[in-house]
Amino acid sequence: MRTFDLTPLYRSAVGFDRLAGMLESAARTSEAGWPPYNIETTGENTYRIELAVAGFSPDELTMEVKENLLTVTGRKAQPAEGDTRTYLHRGLAERDFERRFQLADYVVVTEARLVNGLLTVDLKRELPEALKPRQIEIVTGPSAIEGKAEPKAQPKIEKKAA
Repeated sequence: MRTFDLTPLYRSAVGFDRLAGMLESAARTSEAGWPPYNIETTGENTYRIELAVAGFSPDELTMEVKENLLTVTGRKAQPAEGDTRTYLHRGLAERDFERRFQLADYVVVTEARLVNGLLTVDLKRELPEALKPRQIEIVTGPSAIEGKAEPKAQPKIEKKAA
């Protein structure tokens, strides 16, 4: 695998240090690919992450979102004292894991469910009203910039005769 030196980016770009940090952390990631997962888009602003977590109960899984980082953790419960199973072959991976997903700004988790060994996490991008596109009405008439705007009508004040 190639390594990239992002030092020139730090020297010449202002305000992109978070992006460069994300690129460096993605390059350093050496996860073994456990558990396997899918990321899909389900609409214009909706997404879904599916993780294969067969053998884990809902009590053994935790999810946390902190600073746009979604962390899914699985901690397998210790076997009971009296469990004396002898395996001839142990192919089911029941090991602990931690999987992290970097979320874009304004992406929130809307639902998480565990069905048939698949943990499904639904996500939605919710832009604040200030960032949504809006229509601006165009009016015709004299321009206020050119000083031709009509003055507002002043209310008439009637004086009473004394």
